[in-house]
Amino acid sequence: MTKCATCGSIFDPTQAHRQLKELEKQIADPAIWSNPQKSQTLMRERKRLADIVSTEAELARRDGEISTYFELAREGEQVDDDLKREIDALRTLVERLETETLLSGPNDALNAIVTIHPGAGGTESQDWADMLLRMYLRWAERQGFGSVVNDYQPGEEAGLKSATFTVSGEYAYGLLSSEIGVHRLVRISPFDQAKRRHTSFASVFVSPEIDDSVEVVIKPEDLRVDTYRSGGRGGQHVNTTDSAVRITHLPTGIVVSCQNERSQHKNRDRAMSILRSKLYEHEMEKKRAESKKIEESKLDIDFGSQIRSYVLAPYRLVKDHRTKVEVGDVDRVLDGALQPFIRAYLLTRRSEGQAGAAAPA
Repeated sequence: MTKCATCGSIFDPTQAHRQLKELEKQIADPAIWSNPQKSQTLMRERKRLADIVSTEAELARRDGEISTYFELAREGEQVDDDLKREIDALRTLVERLETETLLSGPNDALNAIVTIHPGAGGTESQDWADMLLRMYLRWAERQGFGSVVNDYQPGEEAGLKSATFTVSGEYAYGLLSSEIGVHRLVRISPFDQAKRRHTSFASVFVSPEIDDSVEVVIKPEDLRVDTYRSGGRGGQHVNTTDSAVRITHLPTGIVVSCQNERSQHKNRDRAMSILRSKLYEHEMEKKRAESKKIEESKLDIDFGSQIRSYVLAPYRLVKDHRTKVEVGDVDRVLDGALQPFIRAYLLTRRSEGQAGAAAPA
């Protein structure tokens, strides 16, 4: 077991290696592959352990590099720039690891299904919803996650009426769950000839993508399936046949759509997968004791209910109303630099949970 002299982190390079070797022996057994569910579980565990081994190696390497630079500095070498670069890189790595320790929920490691809806205000809010879609897709790209737009309903003049997309990557749901709520934009409207300042709202909802190992009962009689012609952003996403699928779950009123595939059959399969995930999250919500948080995520898309404000005029600032984190570089945030807000939210959530656990009954 080793302790990082710079950041104080304790890591054991041997334990994960040992577990990974034992797992490799199990995967080498041909009989494993006759059980798809078990083999998928083992492969996910293999990836998790491989990531731990890689991270431990990087921590050890950077710790060694920093120690070497300190030695060179004591000998009179000019290594300030190199030392600063290594310390900044180590700080970024430690912050990422700390963020992952905050994600301990049963579904945090799963992929995320994100839905965006504009609030009242027509073109203004629809354009803002489209800006949010781009922001999250850029965030996913920055994180090295995959993303697929499952459904995109364009607005009449600009922007979108609704959009649903999937973000694939480890802890995608746990990270993006911090974005659930209403987002507010203040700017000089590009659609107002008088160049007046407008306030727009859009809501974001996130659910975990549930795999086939979780049973969600969906009765065929509870579904209404509609097909229609795709109306996406153009190119390969627009078809000349009614291949897009919309499924309504009648008991809950949950509606899902998919239009990104050319095949109606594939769109239906994908829409059913999204529906399963949303129904699972719907049931989980009903069981959660944290009813206040649930209600906050379903507030009207209007004044007083926003979780974050993005102000482009008369000044430039992004402020999270839950954590009080503020960032002045609005363009960078809208280009997907969301980690300061996500990390602050997860830290706040943990501290609130600890305070609640410590409170007397």
